[in-house]
Order: sequence, then structure tokens, then C-alpha cells
Amino acid sequence: MHDTTAMLIELGVIILALGLLGRLAGRIGFSPIPLYLLAGLAFGQGGLLPFEASEGFISTGAEIGVILLLLMLGLEYSASDLVTTLKTQYPSGAVDFVLNATPGAAMALLLGWGPVAAVALAGVTWISSSGVIAKVLGELRRLGNRETPVVLGVLVLEDLAMAVYLPILTAVLAGVSLAGGAVTLLISLGTVGAVLYVALRHGRLVSRAVASDNAEMLLLVVLGLTLLVAGLAQQLQVSAAVGAFLVGIALSGEVAEGAGNLITPLRDLFAAVFFVFFGLHTDPHAIPPVLLPALALALVTAGTKIATGYWAARRAGISVPGRWRAGGVLVARGEFSIVIAGLAVGTEPRIGPLATAYVLILVLLGPLTARWTEPLARRFTRTTPLNGTPQREAAHASG
Repeated sequence: MHDTTAMLIELGVIILALGLLGRLAGRIGFSPIPLYLLAGLAFGQGGLLPFEASEGFISTGAEIGVILLLLMLGLEYSASDLVTTLKTQYPSGAVDFVLNATPGAAMALLLGWGPVAAVALAGVTWISSSGVIAKVLGELRRLGNRETPVVLGVLVLEDLAMAVYLPILTAVLAGVSLAGGAVTLLISLGTVGAVLYVALRHGRLVSRAVASDNAEMLLLVVLGLTLLVAGLAQQLQVSAAVGAFLVGIALSGEVAEGAGNLITPLRDLFAAVFFVFFGLHTDPHAIPPVLLPALALALVTAGTKIATGYWAARRAGISVPGRWRAGGVLVARGEFSIVIAGLAVGTEPRIGPLATAYVLILVLLGPLTARWTEPLARRFTRTTPLNGTPQREAAHASG
């Protein structure tokens, strides 16, 4: 009884604190992710107010948070959208991977952490934060800009790549042999391909089987199906998150929209719990020693993301100001960098503090680069857009 009482009190304090921090983040116009991480650091071992009784519940909630993050990601895309993006923008995805995964892998090797950590840290620095970027684009009123589809295309490719990268990372972290890793990758690729085929050919049938006019029934069926598929995927060493992502892709139309509306509050709650859980398992005293490497990595990968967006927008024929805006908005890292680090900390605990500091820096820097990269570039360069018009006019013309 005493343990249950302590757990309820701790959970109440944590969830109330998350609500207040989220409100504070909304008022100052920043993502709440860094505040959630700081809350986890404060409540964890070595923090100001260590919590222990609720750790088991928070651990399970954190796993559900990752699953719901990927489910919601899948619900945002249809299979046809993914296939179209893959066909038209794969060169941008390749450039994104090379420019942004390489610094993370190189940093892990320079620090002497070995190849396993290099694979994990490459993912941390590679994937931009879709949630933070979508929020920034809305706040800056750029959703209708010509460069915005290019930004979204890069994000979609990163999200799709997660379905391949996460099984590889899981196999590497588990110490699976080369043959075993190849089998895991083939299972993952086969599963992704099968789901895309079913979604393209029979998506309406799948959605009809899940659909319900009763919101409660729809929520229970979609949530139950997602957890079931995630568990089976993890049993096959594919990754629970990938299983959830594929469930989201398989649903379409009104069912996807209705399920998204119902699951969004749950996603927000459990995702916040996930960030707190990650902070709980990061020793605050371990952050200062890695602060300089994290800052160096953040500055380098901010530059490589800007270069990625610039190149992708140039390839799409966007004017120079739009290219700079596309690059600046891609800088933010967030939820999926922490998801990847969370998978890796069991094998390489040193990744946790570095990833925490790295994400804290870039989730704060990202909105600033989104706003100021293009004005600063215009000030320090005298280049003109492809059509030869003055940059100020081209900026207005491109939205």
C-alpha cells in the first residue's frame, strides 16, 4: 500500500509538472521537449528530487510513448504519398544521410566508443524533429511557401528510412551476427514492402475492417492492434516502433483522421513520459564532460542540415532565399534522436548524456535558425536567385 501511495504521488507530481512545463513552453514559443528532458534530469538519480516508486510505470509508459509517436507518424502519410516521395526525392534523402549521419558516426569513433555507438550516434544526428519543424513552419506562416514541400519531402524520407534503420540498430545493439543481421533486415524490408502493397491495393478494406462510428470502439481497436503488431515486431527483432509505423501507414482516409484525433492526447501524454524517462536514466553529472563534444557536434550538424535543405531546394528549382529558409528550418533535432539514443543507452550508456545535451542545444537553436538563416545569408552574400530578380523581391515571390 505504501509503494502504491508513493507511486501515485510521484506520478501526480510528474504529470502536473509536465503540464506546467508544456504551458510555459507554449508561452515562450519553444518546443517543450528540452523542458521535459530537464524534468527527467531533476527527478532521476543524481537529480534534485529523485523518484523511485514510479519507475516501473514510467518505463512502460515510455515504451508506449515511442510506439504512439511512430503510429501517429504513419497515420500522417498514405502509402501512395510515401511511394511518390521515394521516387522523386531519394537523391535529397541520400545527401541528407551522408551529410548528417557521418558527423555523428565520426564523433563516436573519435571519442573511442566503437562501431556500435557510431551506428547509434549517426542516427541521433541524422534525423530532424518532424514535430518541432511542423510547429515552427506554422508559427512562421510558411506552410504555403514554395520550399515547404521540399522540407516535408526530406522529413518523409527520414521517417521512411527509420523503418530500415531501427531494425539494423536493434540488431547491432543486440550483437547479432552478420548473417542474423541480414535476416533481420530482410524481414524488415519484406514487412515494409508487404504493408505498402496492402495499403496501396487494399487500404480501403483494411480501413473498413477497423472503422467504427463509435469513437470508443475505434480507439480500442486501433490502440490494441498497434500494441499487438508492435509486440510481434519486437518478437521478430524488427522493432516495436517500426511495427507501429506500419500500422499507421496501413490505415487511410477517415479512419486515419479519426484515429489520429483520438490518439493525439494519448501520444502527447506518453511521449512526454518518454522524454522524462530518458532524463531519469541520464546522470546530470555526466553531462558537463560531454558538453563541448555535444556543442561541437550541434554546430557541425546545424551547418550540414542547412546545406541539406539548400541542396534539396536548389534541386527543386527554388530561389536562393527559399533555399536558405529550407535549410534553416531543418536544423532542429528532437523526439527521434532521443528514441534512438534510448535504444542505445543499454549497450553504450555514454550516448545518453551526449544525446541529451545535443538535443537540448538543437531543439533551442532550431527555431532561431529557421527564422534567421535567410536574413543572415542575404546580409552576408550578394548572390541573386536563378531568375535574376533582387533577393528581396524573390523572397516575397516565393512566399
